[in-house]
Order: sequence, then structure tokens, then C-alpha cells
Amino acid sequence: MRFTPRIHDLYVGKVVLGTVLLVWAVLLGLDVTNGISGQLRDVGRGNFTFSHAIVFTLYTVPRRAYTLFPTAAVIGALMGLGQLAASSELTALRALGLSRRRLSLSVAVTLAILTAGMVLCMETAGAWGQTQADNLKAAAKFGNVARGMYAGLWAREGDTFLNAQSGDLVAGADGNSQLQLQDVRLYQLDADGRLASITHAANAVHVTDSWLLRNVTRTTFAPRSVQQDKLPQENWPSKLDPAALAATLGQPRYMSAADLSRSIDYRTRNSLDARDYEEVYWGRWFYPINVLALCLAAIPFAFGSLRSGGMGKRLFLGIMFALAFWLLQLLFGRMGTALRLDYRLAYTATPVLMLVISYWLFRRRSS
Repeated sequence: MRFTPRIHDLYVGKVVLGTVLLVWAVLLGLDVTNGISGQLRDVGRGNFTFSHAIVFTLYTVPRRAYTLFPTAAVIGALMGLGQLAASSELTALRALGLSRRRLSLSVAVTLAILTAGMVLCMETAGAWGQTQADNLKAAAKFGNVARGMYAGLWAREGDTFLNAQSGDLVAGADGNSQLQLQDVRLYQLDADGRLASITHAANAVHVTDSWLLRNVTRTTFAPRSVQQDKLPQENWPSKLDPAALAATLGQPRYMSAADLSRSIDYRTRNSLDARDYEEVYWGRWFYPINVLALCLAAIPFAFGSLRSGGMGKRLFLGIMFALAFWLLQLLFGRMGTALRLDYRLAYTATPVLMLVISYWLFRRRSS
């Protein structure tokens, strides 16, 4: 079946687009209201005010829209097709010779366009907006974005563990901002896992492929002695740049796919557990497949009982389908974590199951 858009495809797509956007707007409005109320508990901490709570939540709108879109898509698609079924327009289109597959394809193309826009939105505006929201909150509560982000920082690079009490952005020689960590300690372990040395620096500034440590005091532990050396400054070669540090501080579900990939590389390089990041990373890649599989599995209901059902029935079916899908996705994801399976297998199971259900329902409606 070749798909060449016709006027009936545009009409079906227009109806479905309208209902999806309507449902989406309602869900997003409720979520934004709930988000604002959730931020009120921080009002009064530092300089964080009610205005900051509003702006913080507005920054997170693209990310919230991305999260709510699958639910809005399945409910909106069912409501749109149910609207056409209730007015006998689906029956008229079927009488013109249009198959269920062709009508479903019209819906799928509309949803695919919206899904592609959501993926792009999350990788750009969603991740950027969440970063701006976090920076706004840190600046309001701590008076300094970097100080709030890097307070009590811990990181690992090979056999060396870094701890910094705070951080600041300072002007570099080229005029660009540089990250400067304050009150830094480097704990180096030997091959047997014993503490080999502790290096304390008043501050550390990142330069190309290394950190410049100032006012350094190093304590080296030998089997039967301890030696202490003091240096005005010293270079510490390390791939632990500010981007990698920032990536380790963010919550995985709010990060872009590129930042998730960098975090996975960093953790893998340092023998750290990266499965939380891998779970979210592969979830981003399977997001479009999940949306389309969920909606295609629900579409067959529009060709049968929905003709005699009202708005409440369509809404109920949409919510039940979305809830069942995400519960299955959560179940397979947790099983993947517990059994240490490849997340690509775990994320494939749910859309495959939904597509099988969709195929069975189509065959049943056709018989």
C-alpha cells in the first residue's frame, strides 16, 4: 500500500491533530499547575521567591510537554477517531473504499510528525530549559550558580577521587569563563586499593586537558612513613572537564541524549555503574517507536464499539491503554535492570507486544 496524501487523509489528520493538541494542552496545564505548587515549598529559602517558582516551571514546559505527549497522543487519537465514528464519518470513508489500514496510516503519519517535533524539542529546548531552571534555582538559593552546583562535589578519574567544597566561574586569560573549584582534595589509590596520597589544593582551574592546582599540599603514604610536600602550583592531567562534571550532576531523565552519551562514556571509563544513564538513553531512542506502537494498538477500538460510545468511553479507553503501556514499559525496564539485560531488548518488548495486540484486533474487526 503506497501512501500518497489525499483530501481524506488531510481531513482525518486534521481532526486527530486537533484532539491531540486539545488533550495535550489540558494535561500540560494540569502538570504545570502541579509543578508550580511543588516549587512553593522552596519559597523563602535564600532569595527564592514565588516569581522564581513561576519562571522555574515555565523553563520546564518543553520537558513536561515531551513527557506527556505519548499519553496525549493515544487519548487524542482515540477521541478524534471516536468523534468521526460517532458522526458516521468513518462509516462513510469506509464506504468509499478506504481500508482500516489506510485510515490508521493517516493517523500514524500525523502522530509521527508530532513525535519527531517532540524528539527535537527535548534534545534542544527541553534539556536547555531544564538546565536554565536548575541554574535559576541554584542562583536564587545559593547566590551563585556554580557554587550551588558544585557544592560538595565528588568525581572519579581512574584511581583518583576528587572532592571539591564549592565552585566558581572566573574570567580566563582569553576572556572566557573558566570553572574554578575551591578547597580541592585528590585521593589517589594504589594498585591494591590502598590510599597512596592525598593532594590538597586551595583551588583548581581547568585548562586544556588538565587542571591547574594552586597552593598544593601533598601527603604521600609509604608502608612505614608519611611524607608531605608543598608546591605553589601543579598540573593534574585529566579528561575530567567541566562538561563531564556537569553531566554527572544532572538527573539522567532531564538530560539530552548527547549529555547522556558523555555520562555513559565517563562512567564506563572509570568502571562506574552507568545503567541508570543507559536506561534513559535507550528510552530516548525508543520514544518514537513507543508512541506509534501505543497509538496503533488503540486505533482498532475506533472502528467498532466507539461508534456507540461517548466522550467518557473514549477517554477511559485512552487512559487505560496509556496506563497499561507505561506499566509494561516500567516492568520490562525494571526486569532489565534486575537481570542486567541489554536495555534495547527490554524496550523492544513493550512496542512489539502492543503491535501484536494491534494486529490481532485488526484481524478480529475484519473477520
